[in-house]
Amino acid sequence: MAQEHDQLAPPVFEVPTRVLIVLSPYYANIATKLSAGAQAAIKAAGARCEIVHVPGALEIPTAIKLAATRYDAFVALGCVVRGETTHYDTVCNDSSRALTLLGLEGLCIGNGILTVENMRQAEVRAEAAGQNKGGGAAEAALHLLALKRRFTKPAAGRIAPSSEHILMAGKPEKGQA
Repeated sequence: MAQEHDQLAPPVFEVPTRVLIVLSPYYANIATKLSAGAQAAIKAAGARCEIVHVPGALEIPTAIKLAATRYDAFVALGCVVRGETTHYDTVCNDSSRALTLLGLEGLCIGNGILTVENMRQAEVRAEAAGQNKGGGAAEAALHLLALKRRFTKPAAGRIAPSSEHILMAGKPEKGQA
């Protein structure tokens, strides 16, 4: 039996919002489905997106870091299928950890890198009419962006103090010697 999950209502943006989808097309059929779901979610939110391709999942965090100052949010999309070696564990763990570290630096990233045991699992998760993990990753990035914008807005009516009211180390206050 399929388990139901609660979901937040997708955010909608009225101010210009640019999202970069960083896509590994290693499994082209899966990548196409993930990208379609992400693009639909971004469009529904009133945002614009661009797509760049990288060779594999390990390159996704680096591409995001390189573009960090040009976009408001990022969607990481790719697929890693378990093989016969431990390379699967390295790719899954390192790409996920790198994305998490970039998020902790303040980047708004939705992680849509599928980590699956077989292609059937990937197909179910990538299909927009199925689990739509591409759309879910885009919505996650957009939710983080909405929070970032909420928390970084200056409070209404607050004005930054003028420089004459800021004491510098070693600088005496006015009227002091």
